[in-house]
Amino acid sequence: MTMYEMTDMQYQAVYNVLSFALASMMATTVYLWFRSFAVQDKYRSAVLISGLVTFIAAYHYFRIFNSWVEAYSYPAGKLVDGAMVVEGPKLTGVPFNDAYRYMDWLLTVPLLLIEILLVMNLDAETYSEKAKALGLSSALMIVSGYYGELTVSGNLAPRWICWFVSMLFFVYICKELLIGLAAATESESDAEIKGKIRLAQVMTVISWCTYPVVYLFPMFGITAAQAVVGIQIGYCVSDIISKCGVGLVIYQITYAKSSKGALLG
Repeated sequence: MTMYEMTDMQYQAVYNVLSFALASMMATTVYLWFRSFAVQDKYRSAVLISGLVTFIAAYHYFRIFNSWVEAYSYPAGKLVDGAMVVEGPKLTGVPFNDAYRYMDWLLTVPLLLIEILLVMNLDAETYSEKAKALGLSSALMIVSGYYGELTVSGNLAPRWICWFVSMLFFVYICKELLIGLAAATESESDAEIKGKIRLAQVMTVISWCTYPVVYLFPMFGITAAQAVVGIQIGYCVSDIISKCGVGLVIYQITYAKSSKGALLG
């Protein structure tokens, strides 16, 4: 990946948002795994997988954060009139490896879709069919978008092509979440549970809609360092919503279903 000079504000913006995303993933993982014991056994897998999603993301954010730190270094400050003056960060020559993010998505995005399927009223055959279709589509969506991510300035034709191909799979997944699974969502007898499942679906789609927009930043004239900063901040915000936010909603669904099952039992 081509590296660019950063101002202190640009470097610190990415540094801080990566740190916040890492802390969010770690905290959500601990919470979900501990709270998995509060739900019935048949719903526990969904909560454990939600925690696995944020655990995998935390690991990759740790690697992304370290890679960002290694890519830049601050020169020694100078004492001027009794005050320490520090210049902006300089490139170290160590490339920033953003492939960690795509490796994370390749693992977590299919799991995100599976955790939603696990809390819905689906028979075994339908669940298996939907899981395979959505899992394969999500993997193809991520793989097809990776090559274009490497280009943020200059000839953006490869980025346009990758965006278009990736969007084909993206639209299919969103259609399945909102329309293909609508009957299963409506089959929930409890209005509160139905509303939370719909919330999980909508949150996933809305948060995912930021990814293709952020991907287009270089095409909007946002290039070089500005593009890198915008992309990193945008992806972090989207990840926090789609992984931590949706994971917590999944827990609420499983807890509500467990409580309802206990009352009926």
